[in-house]
Amino acid sequence: MQRPNNSAASETGRDRGAGCSRRRLLAASGATAATGLAGCVDLPSTLDRRLEGSEDVSLFHGGLRRLGYYPDETVPDSVAVNWEFPLNYVEHTAAKSSPVPTPDGETIVFAGDTGWLYGYTPGGELRWSTRTGATDLGFHGSAAVVGDTAYIGGYDGDLYALDVDTGEIVWRTRSADLDGALAIGSSPAYHDGSLYVVSEYGSPSTGTLWEIDPNTGEPTWKDDRMWGQPHPSPTIDLEAGRILAGSNDGVLYCWEYPSLEFRWEFQAEADGEEREGGAFRAGAEIKGTLAAHDGYGYFGSWDDNFYCLDLEDGSQEWAFEAGRSIMSNPAVDVETDIVYMGSDDGFVYALDAASGEEIWSTDVDGRVIGALTVTAETVLAGSYDSHLYALDKETGDRNWRVENRGRVTSAPVPVDGRIYYAERAVVSTGDENEETTEVPGHAYCLVSDE
Repeated sequence: MQRPNNSAASETGRDRGAGCSRRRLLAASGATAATGLAGCVDLPSTLDRRLEGSEDVSLFHGGLRRLGYYPDETVPDSVAVNWEFPLNYVEHTAAKSSPVPTPDGETIVFAGDTGWLYGYTPGGELRWSTRTGATDLGFHGSAAVVGDTAYIGGYDGDLYALDVDTGEIVWRTRSADLDGALAIGSSPAYHDGSLYVVSEYGSPSTGTLWEIDPNTGEPTWKDDRMWGQPHPSPTIDLEAGRILAGSNDGVLYCWEYPSLEFRWEFQAEADGEEREGGAFRAGAEIKGTLAAHDGYGYFGSWDDNFYCLDLEDGSQEWAFEAGRSIMSNPAVDVETDIVYMGSDDGFVYALDAASGEEIWSTDVDGRVIGALTVTAETVLAGSYDSHLYALDKETGDRNWRVENRGRVTSAPVPVDGRIYYAERAVVSTGDENEETTEVPGHAYCLVSDE
């Protein structure tokens, strides 16, 4: 079904002359928490060297465009748990942080919801563990790994940089330096010497897109126009020259990249009660991160619709209506132009990227709120029914499912024949004669059992 687009063009942000000429060209071609505030800590001399000119980067959902696409990875026909460890302890409805491998594949970085970060080898050996100040709700965004440094924001509102070889905190930008951020639920993006991350605020409920110096943690630019407390991670499409993020106000925000001048916004169908004195309405929250492909952006909303927008001007190409709200991150197979997405209606859908036409849908017996992953032949999806599913990407047929303890809400990450993911804790409240049962959510590594 088609719906009208709403756009605005009040532009802010600093001008960068080099970015303007580039856009015209593209258009023509189609262990313990560190103390101190950002900029007030002594940095190891190696940090500048390992960031300078480095494009050795590993990001949440496979890269800047957040496609969740791993064409060189093959999922085994049957799997078994190779190793696991308890990671998440908080019964919180947000999706859990996803594992991120270092660029060399020698360490997998896991972030838990009690403020601990872990570095594991692919074989399951613990290299390091680091406790941060994010001890309340911990981490829900995932790390961005650049060279030997991992960057991640916590629900304490702080942004952290850690050495991935030792787990040592290199710098910590405090919430106070980020205008009193309530939390950072997004996963940072890194490009061309800068970090980009979205923070959220309360009273009023707002959000800010930040540019951060990765050497020092010092903020270098911001735009605080977002309403609602945004959780999605920033998506950068270099060909389209866009950086985008959605928020709980039901708006997708778009800036030009790399100039960071504001370009347009798209309002999903918010029809709930007014929030913040009428600044926005509930009902169309955008929880998942946009996937950018071939000049278009794909994302879901709590208004039950999955949208495709033209990234040039924010105009709507199509909208697919699911049975319930959508908060998971889609995955895109760029070779076949098929978008895979999950919904609270318990189904995983395969949609034609150009038309939005449904190709297949598969019932996975529970809400899908985490990120989907597509590989050479398989779609991986976690479900509220406590299983991780492997679906044939052409037919949607179930190849296998693995039962876990809790609800699987992280992205499944395939690396060299292994699959890493995490689940939420299980908290069961019994009747008056029974005690409350709490089972921590685990992180898992699956391997072929053949």
